[in-house]
Amino acid sequence: MTLITTRSQELFRQAQQVLPGGVDSPVRAFRAVGGQPLFIDRGEGPYLFDVDGNRFIDYVLSWGPLILGHAEGRVVEALKAAVERGTSYGAPSPLETELAGMIRQFMPQMEMLRFVNSGTEATMSALRLARAFTQRDKIIKFEGCYHGHADMLLVQAGSGVATLGLPDSPGVPAATAQDTLTAPFNDLQSLELIFAHYPEQIAAVIVEPVAGNMGVVPPTPGFLQGLRQLTSRFGALLIFDEVMTGFRVHSGGAQTLYDIQPDLTTLGKVIGGGLPVGAYGGRADIMRLIAPSGPVYQAGTLSGNPLAMTAGLITLRALQEPGVWQRLEQAAERLCLGIGQLAQATGIPVQQTRVGSMFSLFFTETPVVDWPTVKTCDTGRFGRFFQSMLENGVYLAPSQFEAGFISTAHTDEVIDATLAAAQVAFHSLV
Repeated sequence: MTLITTRSQELFRQAQQVLPGGVDSPVRAFRAVGGQPLFIDRGEGPYLFDVDGNRFIDYVLSWGPLILGHAEGRVVEALKAAVERGTSYGAPSPLETELAGMIRQFMPQMEMLRFVNSGTEATMSALRLARAFTQRDKIIKFEGCYHGHADMLLVQAGSGVATLGLPDSPGVPAATAQDTLTAPFNDLQSLELIFAHYPEQIAAVIVEPVAGNMGVVPPTPGFLQGLRQLTSRFGALLIFDEVMTGFRVHSGGAQTLYDIQPDLTTLGKVIGGGLPVGAYGGRADIMRLIAPSGPVYQAGTLSGNPLAMTAGLITLRALQEPGVWQRLEQAAERLCLGIGQLAQATGIPVQQTRVGSMFSLFFTETPVVDWPTVKTCDTGRFGRFFQSMLENGVYLAPSQFEAGFISTAHTDEVIDATLAAAQVAFHSLV
């Protein structure tokens, strides 16, 4: 099957005249998989429809937020009513307090929180707060983990940086990045050596508890527990970046799934129900340092805007309904089991990972546990697999180094159609 993408191609040509690379986020450009990006007209349930009228089963789901699927009826109706009351107030509203309270029900460790407008803003603000609380400057992150595009965090980042093959980012002053230390993911020994070298200088360790920006890479047994012990021993804060994993790997996030209590947590994606949002929060004694309660400044004109709060409330209420999590888990398990069987039948070496409703398919013989093992993947083979899936009506993330997501709208029928497309795709690689 050959896709007709005439309108998308013309729109991409026009976009390149006014947008760098023709897109507003690098991985959307399809450079890692070949071809040109599709321009989307609308989303409905588990489907995307492009401007040429093609329909695709969507496993990107706006990179994770749409856990109920596209244009879910309750979310749409609530947003229509919210728009009529105004799109932004620049003043407090009851919605902020209500959503914060609901998040705290899911994640009790977040005693207080502050809403922002993106995951990048959340992680940047959390690290500023950690430095102020500890009165230390250095932070530790892990190779292949991505925490947004703040200057101090574009050091050994994953996701789009890996997709484009950029080592880091030009424009980041050396002085800005010099206090950002990196360690291999799932490697406690390396972390211990860093702490031994800088025993009283490290403000925080920030980690994706399940890495999602080099594909889905779960923590090895004891890794997160070791992070908690090391940070506590050396007086550093532990920050869980759950922008991606929050409400995706467990209703209470990775911190509940793995029974770890971080000092601070960053959230995004699902808590906005598809609208731009972020949040950071944690221990009350730390959060009270944020202005106006304390001296650490952080502000945002659109923070806590009523549209994002409304969509987030409706989404989280839906996740509280009986059986929702079981259906998400079952759909993801069914998909990944089927993919694995197809790969085995064709003799194509793959590694599959899944935690909750997040999953990845790696084209490599090497078990993936960190960034070096992820880099053994055959990205060319993934690109061919991606294109075949696209031609057969399945929209995957256009990069080997990204996660896939399931929604409550992905029924057994949708999963079966996906596996039929995957059977064709695997046979095309033989």
